[in-house]
Amino acid sequence: QVQLVESGGGLVQPGGSLRLSCTASGPISMIYNMAWYRQAPGNERELVAGWQGGTEPVYLESVKGRFSISVDMVKNTVHLRMNSLKPEDTAIYYCNVDLLQTAPTKERRIYWGQGTQVTVSS
Repeated sequence: QVQLVESGGGLVQPGGSLRLSCTASGPISMIYNMAWYRQAPGNERELVAGWQGGTEPVYLESVKGRFSISVDMVKNTVHLRMNSLKPEDTAIYYCNVDLLQTAPTKERRIYWGQGTQVTVSS
């Protein structure tokens, strides 16, 4: 079974930095897209940063210049480097991977990570 495991969340002061990681494992033949979303209480889930091979990453306007997405295709891992964090960045962050699995059925599917809490507060 394909699994996504996230790590790296926590509590940080305003202006601080965190790096989130998400690794996909299991019967994976190909990864098409990897992305990070976030959801704050009372808000809709929103795309924070997205990666697709061969194209420029896309970012939520409010995080441009502060966040950076990177992908290690050998390890099937996506990172989100977050600098100059603000209280409004507080949310649960979810990784999202669009991939081709080979078992139990060969099909293209989107998987979500379990979510990791990021809290920015003094």
